[in-house]
Amino acid sequence: MSTLRAVVTGASSGIGAATVRRLRQEGWDVVAVARREDRLEELAAETGAEVVVADMTSDADVARMAEQVVAGGPVNALVANAGFALRTDSVAEADVEGWRQMFDINVLGVVRCVKALLPALVESGRGDIVVMSSTAGHQAYEGGGGYVAAKHGSHSTAATLRLELAGQPVRVIEIAPGMVATEEFSRKRLGSQEKADKVYEGVETPLTAEDCADAVVYTLTRPHHFNVDLMVIRPIAQAAQHKVARHQGL
Repeated sequence: MSTLRAVVTGASSGIGAATVRRLRQEGWDVVAVARREDRLEELAAETGAEVVVADMTSDADVARMAEQVVAGGPVNALVANAGFALRTDSVAEADVEGWRQMFDINVLGVVRCVKALLPALVESGRGDIVVMSSTAGHQAYEGGGGYVAAKHGSHSTAATLRLELAGQPVRVIEIAPGMVATEEFSRKRLGSQEKADKVYEGVETPLTAEDCADAVVYTLTRPHHFNVDLMVIRPIAQAAQHKVARHQGL
């Protein structure tokens, strides 16, 4: 069997970078896609991955990325991981521009990539689309408004796509992580490292980016007749979005 080839978006840090590392360890060829060229170059030097600098909120960038990727060979998997959260404002106090930005990357970013790469995924005869959503896409919580709405959009996109691709050689997989401690997610959302640290305060062993990458690799390496429609992963300390066990001194 020839070497499988994956495209991973949001690859410059966190879950995306960890997924690139894991897939390379599994022997996949990987194209790492993100906006930050310096981070991508470091990842390429470490892993041997190909890199493409592109912004998933730009139609032109995504089209250019897809053209470059397809010119480089077959495409067996798209890991649509690019996304972020902004703030924790209530719906009544919503920053509409922030909501728009979250929808643009978490939903339309997935749609842009799928549209651009789907023909190549079908042509491969063994295609996979992995949508990195969130438990926020399945359960609302106070202060989550914009992110909850966007990730519900990611979930709905994956579910609809799975129906539309029935009979095609392309699996649609959704992975929905709960509390994951990465170097940037909460800091970007809340605006400071101090505020980000409080999210995980007292929580024994939140999930890591590597845990999420392990979930991606598991789903991609099942026999191709075996589809993981939805995988929800949380740390054992988190029973639900609003139910987290915290201990003093941690």
